[in-house]
Amino acid sequence: MARMYSRKRGKSGSKKPAKKEAPWVKYKPQEIEDIVVKLAKKGYGSAQIGLILRDQYGIPSITMINKDASIPDILKKHKLYPKFPEDLFNLLKKAAELHGHMEKNKKDYISKRGLELTESKIRRLTKYYKSKNIIDKGWKYEASKVKLLVK
Repeated sequence: MARMYSRKRGKSGSKKPAKKEAPWVKYKPQEIEDIVVKLAKKGYGSAQIGLILRDQYGIPSITMINKDASIPDILKKHKLYPKFPEDLFNLLKKAAELHGHMEKNKKDYISKRGLELTESKIRRLTKYYKSKNIIDKGWKYEASKVKLLVK
């Protein structure tokens, strides 16, 4: 798949497991759900929880074991899902860091371009999430407010 702005091909990414079962996993769906809730209460995001489950617990995919629930579904069920989706929040964090960098380094045009690309991704994602009623229709991206939201 091509990159968003560079018009080049992307790096190859990881693939889903070919087999639909993992015989080495000894956890039951309820135990996995408890682990996910415990990690979420520690402050981990859903992507980090997935990495921890894969690397430390040997669980390749939650939906492989628990057919009707993914990590966000489990977090929503236990009311631990954040107000903003994780991908949007990570972009907001990145934009806040870049704004801080640009205040100190006004002539850094490469970072300025990165900030523009990040802000366009934020606008595109907010448009999608507003259409799906995941975030409030009146919410608008403003750099000054984002710094307060992220911290």
